[in-house]
Amino acid sequence: MKIVVCIRLGPDGEPGPFDACAYEAALRIEGAEITLLSMAGEAAKEPLLRLTRLGAQRAVLLSDRAFAGADTLATAKTLAAALKRLSPDLVITGRQTLIGDTAQTGPMLAVLCGYPMITNVMSVDRVDAGITCTTRTEGQRHAPFPALITVERFLSLRFPRLRSRMGELTVWNAAELGLSPDGVGLAGSPTRVLRTFENQSGRRKCKMIRREALPEVISEALAAYRTVGASPSPSPERLSRLCTVGEAPMEFAKSVSDDITVIPMTDAATVAEAIAALAPSAVLWGSDAPAKQMAAEVAARLSLGLCADCTRLEAENGALMMYRPALSGSTVAKIKSLTRPAMATVRTASEGHTDVVVGLGYGVKDELARAMKFAEALGAETVASRKLVDNGYLPYEMQLGLTGKTLSPPVYIAIGISGAVHHTVGMQGAATVIAINPDKDAPIFDYADFGIIENF
Repeated sequence: MKIVVCIRLGPDGEPGPFDACAYEAALRIEGAEITLLSMAGEAAKEPLLRLTRLGAQRAVLLSDRAFAGADTLATAKTLAAALKRLSPDLVITGRQTLIGDTAQTGPMLAVLCGYPMITNVMSVDRVDAGITCTTRTEGQRHAPFPALITVERFLSLRFPRLRSRMGELTVWNAAELGLSPDGVGLAGSPTRVLRTFENQSGRRKCKMIRREALPEVISEALAAYRTVGASPSPSPERLSRLCTVGEAPMEFAKSVSDDITVIPMTDAATVAEAIAALAPSAVLWGSDAPAKQMAAEVAARLSLGLCADCTRLEAENGALMMYRPALSGSTVAKIKSLTRPAMATVRTASEGHTDVVVGLGYGVKDELARAMKFAEALGAETVASRKLVDNGYLPYEMQLGLTGKTLSPPVYIAIGISGAVHHTVGMQGAATVIAINPDKDAPIFDYADFGIIENF
């Protein structure tokens, strides 16, 4: 069976955790003939060849100056051209990269290639006439070959054997893929980054309190949330007709438009037809997994720009300006779509169902039972930091942050969490953040509204 694994290398020449899992998942499929597929500069040749030592027979590098500056749709179109030449039975991609963090390229690629797709895969259960997987959000799914799956971070990539050999490397440019320079890279990208700046959006002014005041602070925070809500700041300029897919993005829609139409979230083909018929200035989607997947599918069907995980919107000269965290949340990018309607997913939906979420960090690894009991007494959902998960204390399903899930609860209580940007990006949508940490200099206090300096 021919498998293509899509790999994006980081600045260190290594694949991110999701792409690493994709490669390991392919290596565990018996009888697989594996090709690594990557779009990068010539410097990626050596790292790709090193990766073939793990078991891939071949690596294909898509390298051309014309590919530079590609957004997710332009990237998907380039990869799709390569996949048509490779004709695999199965394509495996990571859910997202740590550079773009969008989770868009996989679904776009499936649409452009006409492959059935399974996303958010947590395990590969069976491979026969097709592939059967257990997913994070939809239970067990099956897809016939040829198929594409996107995987979560459930496997770690193996190390090469001592005497393992490198596979072959092939380099294709735009001409060899039959692609025009005008249709790839920056020239072929329907979105433009207008400006980037340091991300200060998650930073808060922390007020230190005593432990005994915690119940009162939680109660007051919940009361304030129910009274005021968490609506985005309104834009002075307003857009003409705007659509939301489902009700989840409504507050963001109201921040930029007074003329809003709700499109029911049915299936990608039906929603695409509705958008084409309504011809709005912009379309907004929620941030839950099904909405993000469908948004990417619709963008590929209509060749529209799509900006992911926006935290703020503005109307400017009749166009939608979209702001989103990038580079693991350390910067914010201001983005404009060159196509109409502009499309964006906005950080609104919470994967949790409780008003209070308790996040547990490595600092409470020896007090987990007591911390879990504390969360249970509050009726709170419990989540974990990556370090706690990576060291086997709690399962990956509980992980919050860049390589886990994102939540936007009324109250988030961080216990024993240092405050690394990979974690704070997952909880910055919380209305009120309370941090408990014995280190008064812990970065988490920069992202908290209230702080308690003591051991849990």
